[in-house]
Amino acid sequence: MADVTAQLSGYRQSPRKVRLLADLIRGKSVDNAIIELDIAVKRASAPFKQLLLSAIANAKNNYKLEQSTLYIKRVAVDGGSPLKRSMPRMGGRAFPIHKHTSHISIVLAERAVKSTKSKSTKTKLSTKDKPE
Repeated sequence: MADVTAQLSGYRQSPRKVRLLADLIRGKSVDNAIIELDIAVKRASAPFKQLLLSAIANAKNNYKLEQSTLYIKRVAVDGGSPLKRSMPRMGGRAFPIHKHTSHISIVLAERAVKSTKSKSTKTKLSTKDKPE
């Protein structure tokens, strides 16, 4: 089974702040991760949730997978290229400002479905069938 991926490039927030959410949902089922992102009080939670929903849609449409069997296998938040700006400072000098960006990637995988049938086929003898 192939892993399902979704990526968000150039998100305009520092990777350090976005990694807090990545650590929160790593390894969880997608249903629990959506709930966690709904209640998280972080600016990145809305784009993160949108990216997760995109990955779920990729799994449904491209691989015909059920949402209930998916979990978050890997979440990576990498630094993107910073936007370079300058701020005027004392003496007419330009002071550099780096506005950080992030690249976020999510990998979903399917959990093995546990069988509910027991392997033992022992049958109980009723009182009528017991030998005397």
